[in-house]
Amino acid sequence: MLPCTVRLSVNDFKEKLVASMAALWMRWRASALGQRIAELPWWRRLPTGREWLWFAAAVPALSLLYVLLLIPFTPSISDLRKAKLEQPAQILSADGKLIGEFKRSNRQWVPLAQISPSVVKALVSTEDHRFYQHHGMDFTRTVGSMIHTLGGNPQGGSTITQQLARNLYPTEIGRARNLNRKLKEAITAFKIEALYTKDEILETYLNTVPFLYNAYGIEMAARTYFDKPAAKLSVLESATLVGMLKGNAYYNPVMNPDRAISRRNTVLAQMVKRGELKDDEFERLKKRPMRLNFERQEEPTGMAPHFSQQLRKWLIAWADKNDYNIYTDGLIVRTTLDSRLQSWAQQAVNRQMQTLQGITNNNWNHADGWNANNPLVVQLVRESDAFRKLVKNAKAESLSEQDAIKKLLADKSFMKELRTDKTRIQAGFVAMDPRTSAVLAWVGSRDYALDAFDHVAQARRQPGSTFKPFVYGAALKDGLKPEDKRRDEAVEIALPGGEIWRPSDASAPTGVELTLKDALAYSKNTVTAKLMQEVGPASVIKLAQSLGVRQSPLEAVPALALGASPVTLLEMVNAYGSLANQGGYIAPQLVTRIENSDGEVLAEFAPPKPQQAWDEEDNYALVDMLRGVIDKGTGRAIRRQYGIRADVAGKTGTTQGNADGWFILMHPQIVTGAWAGFNDARITIKSDLWGQGARSALPMVGDFMHRALASPLLNAKAQFVQPESSHWWGNLADRLREKLQQWVGTDEDAGKDEGKAPPPARPQPADTPVEVEESTPALPSSNASAAPPPAQGQDGPDLDTSPGLAPPSAQPSPTPSQPGSSTPPGWSDVGTQLPPLAPLPVPATPQ
Repeated sequence: MLPCTVRLSVNDFKEKLVASMAALWMRWRASALGQRIAELPWWRRLPTGREWLWFAAAVPALSLLYVLLLIPFTPSISDLRKAKLEQPAQILSADGKLIGEFKRSNRQWVPLAQISPSVVKALVSTEDHRFYQHHGMDFTRTVGSMIHTLGGNPQGGSTITQQLARNLYPTEIGRARNLNRKLKEAITAFKIEALYTKDEILETYLNTVPFLYNAYGIEMAARTYFDKPAAKLSVLESATLVGMLKGNAYYNPVMNPDRAISRRNTVLAQMVKRGELKDDEFERLKKRPMRLNFERQEEPTGMAPHFSQQLRKWLIAWADKNDYNIYTDGLIVRTTLDSRLQSWAQQAVNRQMQTLQGITNNNWNHADGWNANNPLVVQLVRESDAFRKLVKNAKAESLSEQDAIKKLLADKSFMKELRTDKTRIQAGFVAMDPRTSAVLAWVGSRDYALDAFDHVAQARRQPGSTFKPFVYGAALKDGLKPEDKRRDEAVEIALPGGEIWRPSDASAPTGVELTLKDALAYSKNTVTAKLMQEVGPASVIKLAQSLGVRQSPLEAVPALALGASPVTLLEMVNAYGSLANQGGYIAPQLVTRIENSDGEVLAEFAPPKPQQAWDEEDNYALVDMLRGVIDKGTGRAIRRQYGIRADVAGKTGTTQGNADGWFILMHPQIVTGAWAGFNDARITIKSDLWGQGARSALPMVGDFMHRALASPLLNAKAQFVQPESSHWWGNLADRLREKLQQWVGTDEDAGKDEGKAPPPARPQPADTPVEVEESTPALPSSNASAAPPPAQGQDGPDLDTSPGLAPPSAQPSPTPSQPGSSTPPGWSDVGTQLPPLAPLPVPATPQ
């Protein structure tokens, strides 16, 4: 009886304790202090019972209101349909060939019926075994996940549908570990369940999940890791890929095979637990080693990858402005590019690069080439990532910087890789229709897979003598004529700081008076530098910008005459295109029309009216002067070696140390430009014979133009249009002026040269087999750039309004990390004599 008595006493005690506490509470509430506290606002005292009830009801109500407010900020149902049926924009050439597609990722969508059933079984068993019972969220699993997480063992509670929501909308939903993200994820999951069937959800999930190595979706994963389609995946292979979903990098079967096998066996065990795999089969399979057939799947780049990348930037801006999505809306973009011209351009670049690479490799094998005794090679080693890593870990390895350099210099594998990277010659090539500025061909590098940097629109390099036409054009604009003469003599130009710049040519001054036309044809630097002093840098800059050099800043210094300011190949070809278009500037055009997937026209882009940069007669006079470059000057190989007899004009260019080779050729229907060099301007071909623009860049243009002019795409008989002169008195004054100059010049020369030896003979006429030297002297030191400030407005208008051309970079000059940025600001032309060409007959001057 004692235990029962004790139990009753305890119960009595509890009742008495509760009653006494209630009495004390009531007495306290009735006291003066209790009444005073009860009168306080509710947030400064304990709530009453009624207030507790209101609070309990308000929490779920406010939570529901917050969820309703989040709904508009989650993807809409229409967006979910687009995600399942997304159609990438198709880029077509002017002749209807597919150039490329703008996909969100490297993915090939396959229906669920073409996916191995073992993949689906492994996925559901491991990631969401109640997948067919819930409607977007598994509340049992969610609560269990919360309990485990609070207990210090974090576990994921997301269903396949919730994971799909994250995969489809990483930006809208995010991956942060907070309640807001989980609510948005849950809302989107409910929407997906309301819209899709379970099979559609599985199909969409398996086609959107990432698997490393630029592989998205189960099809690309199967081809990447096992070199087979998803339909033929075995149980082991399916378990391996599904196992990666827990952590792609951590369970990467290529880099971490042991972890991948352990995770694969965990997936197999889950399949056994859910009745999808028999025990004896599991025991047999879990002992199997990992067998991969790995091959990285490269995304197709198309025939003009650099052109496509430039177009992508512009198209994204256009699509955002007009409420389209380039990855899902099935846009059809018709461009100006011609697939035939693009193919010929790529072939011309490949042939010339193969030739120049062989010459480069041979020249860098010489005693002063790639070895530890070359200071440049040592400097390149010092700038490498491998050197920085060694120095960073120097304390642990007890290495000094000199020891690190010696270690790398002795590493044959590293030195071979560094040499291959640094001495890989590169090229840029672009062709435009001068009448509309439509881009017809665009080759940004020799191989997009090896070097995606665009040497047409991104790389800024010194143009050398290809910039000289703007100097002669400014002279024509100031009233000079092509027949006006300047003496080929030594020149001294005073620079700020007391320096003297003495521009020179590849050969000594002849003392002969040359016409401006001949001085440009023979690329005489002495005459050009002196002419710049007459017209002034500001006039040259203004003309260059008016014609098309509008993205790169031009320094108003004397050295500008010889191409001291870096520019892009696209700008230069665009400017020469303005010359071929009678002086009318049109920004580069890449797109003609945009359609939807049904063929309905969404936008059309006609070329704008040309902006007249300057007088048409002066423009034609300059074009005629540039004809002389081809007929008898530094560009004679166009006629002699490539047999081009059409009406063409152009200019070669070479920079100091043969770091850059340029050539631009104009035809009434096409303007073509090429650049050859290395990403690091300190690296050269190490050959004066092959480093000249007439030997490095001209062959690409000659090869291309020979084929283009022989095709029906161009009229080989087209000629530059000569403007009609309406000022007969102006022509009469010009003739009188020429006679006066001849009379005065003859009288002065007779007195000045009396008793002196006759001057050297002037340069050979066009029909002589002797080649003309490229005159490319060194520029003054870099502090010469501190001379006069740039002319007002020299930056010019942007080109971002032209259809298809992306806006320019915010920084006008290349950053140090960009290829080409290592060119010192004071470098420019240094010339050597061109090698003799094959003795081909000189074609007749075109009529």
